[in-house]
Amino acid sequence: MTSPTTMRDPVTDPMLTPQNAALVIIDFQPVQVASIASMNKRLLVANVTALTRTAKLYGLPTVLSTVNVSTGRNQPMLRAITDLLPEVTVVDRTSINAWEDDDFVAAVKATGRRKLIMVALWTEVCLVFPALDALHEGFEVYVVVDAVGGTSPEAHRAGLQRITQAGGIPVSWIQLACELQRDWNREATAAGFADIVFAEVGH
Repeated sequence: MTSPTTMRDPVTDPMLTPQNAALVIIDFQPVQVASIASMNKRLLVANVTALTRTAKLYGLPTVLSTVNVSTGRNQPMLRAITDLLPEVTVVDRTSINAWEDDDFVAAVKATGRRKLIMVALWTEVCLVFPALDALHEGFEVYVVVDAVGGTSPEAHRAGLQRITQAGGIPVSWIQLACELQRDWNREATAAGFADIVFAEVGH
């Protein structure tokens, strides 16, 4: 059995690493979750929570954004997410496309990362629009397909297809976790990685 003797540069690595990627979570709010028809809602929340735990474990810069909370038209982001990231200020918007909000774009660019791991509700709207804009501006966009949902299976599939046709990259949350860990010899995160991944596999 052999293992790599030298680690690839985590900043220039073409794959995702804790040093070259950021997580963006958009509009995971109760009304949006309740309207999802493309997958089981409980599984959706479990997956996005596992994704958030993964980001926290590896120290990924994370941008959180909601829509219409300050106007009183909508409720805040799920506490399953915000309780894990109490240090992150949520960017609230009125724009349907988060990329048309200056504070949101500033928060994304402030991460200093060009690889964006993105999830949003709904797939076909609040994920597609900022994903396309980010791609247009030269970011790499990774869409976590099992931690997003649409108003119908067809709408969800169409949204993912539009992103991938524009150059976005589909991943699953477990694939992402394994890509960030990469080697069991990275002992600082190995136990946390196993706890997150194996708690969800088979559920």
